[in-house]
Amino acid sequence: MKIVIAGAGEVGFHLSNMLSRESHDIVIIDTNEEKLDLIVNQLDVMTVKGSTISLNTLEEAKIKESDLFIAVTSSEEINISASIFAKQLGSKETVARVSNDEYLMQNKIDFKTLGIDHIIYPEELAAEEIHELIKHPELSECHDFSGGKLSLIGLVLHPDAPTVGKTLIEIVSLYPEVNCNAVAIHRDDKTIIPRGNSQFEAGDHVYFITPPDQLQNILRLTGRDSFKVNNVMIMGGSKMGKHTAELLQNNYKVKLVEKDKNKAFDFADILNKTLVLHGDCNDVNFLEAEGMKEMDAFISVTGESETNIIASLMAKKFGVQKTIAAVNNIDYLDLSQNLGIDTLINKKFIAASKILKYIRKGDIRDITTLPSADAEVLEFKVKEGSKITKDSIKNLNFPETAIIGGIIRGEKSMIAAGQSYIKAGDEVIVFALPGAILKVEKFFN
Repeated sequence: MKIVIAGAGEVGFHLSNMLSRESHDIVIIDTNEEKLDLIVNQLDVMTVKGSTISLNTLEEAKIKESDLFIAVTSSEEINISASIFAKQLGSKETVARVSNDEYLMQNKIDFKTLGIDHIIYPEELAAEEIHELIKHPELSECHDFSGGKLSLIGLVLHPDAPTVGKTLIEIVSLYPEVNCNAVAIHRDDKTIIPRGNSQFEAGDHVYFITPPDQLQNILRLTGRDSFKVNNVMIMGGSKMGKHTAELLQNNYKVKLVEKDKNKAFDFADILNKTLVLHGDCNDVNFLEAEGMKEMDAFISVTGESETNIIASLMAKKFGVQKTIAAVNNIDYLDLSQNLGIDTLINKKFIAASKILKYIRKGDIRDITTLPSADAEVLEFKVKEGSKITKDSIKNLNFPETAIIGGIIRGEKSMIAAGQSYIKAGDEVIVFALPGAILKVEKFFN
């Protein structure tokens, strides 16, 4: 594909980094020459210095030949305008990143008619991810496919887990009642696609594809205890904090702490089921007085990564079981296990992951990217006559660095096995490392 990316910030760089490994023809536009030089020195991409809303700049980037235009600058006004211009100049498809939720709720304007095919709002996407993690607090990652018929879950093997020291074949033999598929093991900065003789070790970050009714069995195998969240404290009245409170306040007792007095009053008016507090997240005495020790979950989403990390570590010290911290630097994402924080999230990375859906070939219903495993999990809708339907899974010569985790057929979900056959109309969940993506796509085209 020919892809033009407007914006050489973290989202643009991350997208370029992933896509440049797959032989896409990528052009990046930005006004900052230093950022462009940095990208050129690291990635095999073309760059154009200039304004994204300059018609001359867009034409220099050969926008007329582009299959996809992605506007991810820091300005939503520029992203919207640039996407409209790009469509008018001939780009087949456009994506605009926005920072205002009114565009998502707006039904008075047909954005597709204007020329914007897809709108991405990172703050809402991040809040939805936090919501899933609070619903399943034992997990480090959780993503539902096809309305929850199958789920991708990630957790770390406890040293006392019964699976430690055993191979996958032994585990299947000892626990036949557990219906799941271990699709990846992340160990020592390396991601392994487990095979029959793969052995599990304490501290492994293991990813499973599973039906929702198997969660308790998986927790038992990994040595984790289940627990329920009732009381939640959110640190930071950011847009992400507001959206998270809106998602949680109907089912949990939520406190939101904001140090700006005026913002605190504004949020108190909006969040009618959330207790909004005016206070400093660095004030230990204040947090203790407001019941930090009674919290089951702590979510820090201020605008400062370091503040969020320190506040989450403080929450752990108070005995809070589930901690989530927002970080601004994508490179921080694989540090959560070493830091002692349950989950680190980055709204820019989440936005980039969603944008991939519009790049991947085949009928893709959903996609999620795992930063710690440097991998993608894709949900394909199987087309009539596609290669994936030609034989049983074990005879398909599927890429070694990818694995079919599960199959959804109508209302029925099943864990994929070597003897399984995939049919047209099925929805298939695939875990793939970067080098396997293009090969996997060919099975579903």
